[in-house]
Order: sequence, then C-alpha cells, then structure tokens
Amino acid sequence: MRYVSYFGTDVVTNIAMDSWLLSNLKADEPIFALWRNDNAIIIGRNQNTYAEINQDFVDEKNINVVRRATGGGAVYDDLGVLCFSLFVPVTSKTGTIDFGTFIKPVLKALQDMGIPAELTGRNDLLVDGKKISGNAQRLEHGYVLHHGTLMYDVNVDTMTRALHVSDDKFVSKAAKSVRSRVGMIRDIKPDLSFEALYEGLMDELTNHGADGELILTDEQKQSIMDLRNDQFAKWEWTYGESPASDFHNQKRFSGGTLGISINLEHGLIQAIDFTGDFLGLEEWRDIADDFKGIPFTKQAVLAVLEQKNNQLQYFGTITNEEIVSLIEA
Repeated sequence: MRYVSYFGTDVVTNIAMDSWLLSNLKADEPIFALWRNDNAIIIGRNQNTYAEINQDFVDEKNINVVRRATGGGAVYDDLGVLCFSLFVPVTSKTGTIDFGTFIKPVLKALQDMGIPAELTGRNDLLVDGKKISGNAQRLEHGYVLHHGTLMYDVNVDTMTRALHVSDDKFVSKAAKSVRSRVGMIRDIKPDLSFEALYEGLMDELTNHGADGELILTDEQKQSIMDLRNDQFAKWEWTYGESPASDFHNQKRFSGGTLGISINLEHGLIQAIDFTGDFLGLEEWRDIADDFKGIPFTKQAVLAVLEQKNNQLQYFGTITNEEIVSLIEA
C-alpha cells in the first residue's frame, strides 16, 4: 500500500486528516498512514465528552481533547502510542464490521516482529490477555476508514487521571486496574524500540518498500487545515450542548454501551439522540428524522429500526431488539 504522511503530532489536525482523507481522497487503492499524538484525549463520535474526562486534570495538564468521526470509546494518547489509519475502497455495503480483514497486515507485522498478538473481542488486539490495540471503523461513500492505536509505552497514570477518574483516592486503584488489562509493547518486546516498531509496520504495509508515498497537493493540505479549524478545533464539535430530554436510559450490551434520549410532545417523538461507545459502521444521524413524529412505543421504534437498520450498520452488533429494550413505555 502507498502511504500518506500526516503533518505532525497535533491531535486536532490528525483527526481532521482522518476525516478529510475518508471523504475526499477517493483513491482507487488502499492507502495507509502512521502517526502520533502528543498529550491528547480522543472522544468517540457518540460519547458525552463531559462524562468521559476529568476536566480539571485535563485543564491542569493542558491535554488536548477532540472528538473523532468514528464510534467507540475515549482514548488517551501520548508520544508512546503509534496510531494507524487505513483508507480502503469497498464494493458493497455491509452492516458487519470485519475488523480482521482490515487489521490483518498490522497483525502480521507485529507477529513478524516477535509480538504474539491476536484479534479478539469487539475490536482489540491482545497479547497474553492484555490489550495493546483498539480499533474503530467508519464507512462513507464507498470507502472504509479503519484506524487504531498501538500502545508502545503510554503514561498509564496520566491516562487514568485524565479519563473519567476524578477522585484521587481511586486513582491508584484505577491505574493498577488499567495496568492489569493493558499491555505495553515495550514490556512485551523490550529489545524493540519505538522507531523499530514504526519501521517494521512501514515495511510490511508498503510491501517491503515497493509502494511509495502518496503526496498531497498544497490545495489538499489547505483543505485539511480548513476542516481542522472550521470543525474539529471548535468547542461545539468536541463538547457541544446536549438538549434536555423527556426520556433517557442507558444499558451495557455485548456490543457496547448505548444510551437513548428522547424529546416528546403529546406522546410523539420530536427528537432522538443515541450516545455510547458502540461501533456503528455508518452514521446513525442519517436516520434520525425517521423517528420524528412516531409514537413513543417499543413497537413504533422497532419498526423504524427493522426498516432502516436491517443490516445492523448504525449501532454495530447491538441488535434492534436490544435498542428498543431501552424504552420502558
């Protein structure tokens, strides 16, 4: 595969590049990128930012926060995390997210470097039961963006304090819990430097150097920066203001956490909002208007879902029946 070079370690720019390349590159072959973020939190597309971060600690440590365009959960990145993005043209639309297909070259590169990783769970790479990588996807206009992280040597204490935990008396316990579940490539393969990890992935993904760089034009680079400044750098995108709702519920399913908020008038749905770390392949907001004006009942909501979400493309593996189980009317 050919590769694209990102501009640096600013997370807002990098997330904007991910989104721009998915929407605008239109390559007729798979393209990839390897990149890093410095001191950053990346929020999933459908998450409530305030609920996911310790804002006081984030402000104190000048941690950059940005919302990405794909689903999944919040992650903390520093220069000890290697991120990868794959932009792949697809010929058919499916609601099944086949992470294995897209992550296979990354997995092979890791195994060739002596890291016995395996794909398991919803979207993770594990070594001896510990997570070294999380992944997410998005489908748009015939292209899939598959991106993920590889944890080489992330600062677990900062990660723990920045994500959700705000009470100091729980920080030590939380950090120990994270360390028990998260694997660091540096610990798994002490003789492998970060630079060697980068070079090993680059070698495998470029067909051992046979495929070169796709050079962006100055106009394309400016367009990426415009998207960064006009959308991803704005408070409205990353934090936003959630309107008050008449009904709210949330549950944890095998396919992720899903919350539902509904505004009602005379028993009819006027607005609906879904939040959580679910891994939808397509944007659920595209069908939001289909819920407007229908009765606030399980049967009415299920009817819309069975028509519009028949391939489970909007909420990952969370089923339509599970979604309507959130409605207690």
